Amino acid sequence: MTHPYCQKILKPWGYELILTPPDASLTGKIHHVNQGARCSLQYHDKKQEVLTLVSGKATMVLEDESGALREIEMEPERGYFIKPFQKHRFKGVTDCVILEASTPEEGITVRLDDDYHRTNETPSARQTRQEGKVYLG
Repeated sequence: MTHPYCQKILKPWGYELILTPPDASLTGKIHHVNQGARCSLQYHDKKQEVLTLVSGKATMVLEDESGALREIEMEPERGYFIKPFQKHRFKGVTDCVILEASTPEEGITVRLDDDYHRTNETPSARQTRQEGKVYLG
């Protein structure tokens, strides 16, 4: 029997709902991003992900094939595929919802720039996430 799963993680830019248990072979998340807030400029050493704007307005900084960072307006209901080592960041132009589907949360999230002074996210830091507490890992 399958049981529903959801873990709400408060973030300095809003919050995320993790929809898959830690031992799943994929990860599903819903990001609620506050107007004017943004996640870190980052890349993952292992994880691949697809981000889709579901509601509201958002921009994305995404590294292109030449290595240049481009800021684009996210189009609703379109998938933005992000490969390992590809730099990216999203920002809420308005309060918005972004859906994430990805490979499991493995490896390191390298933060190149972060408005909240957070350091890289490691597998051990992920284990400290607690529902109802702001996660700064």
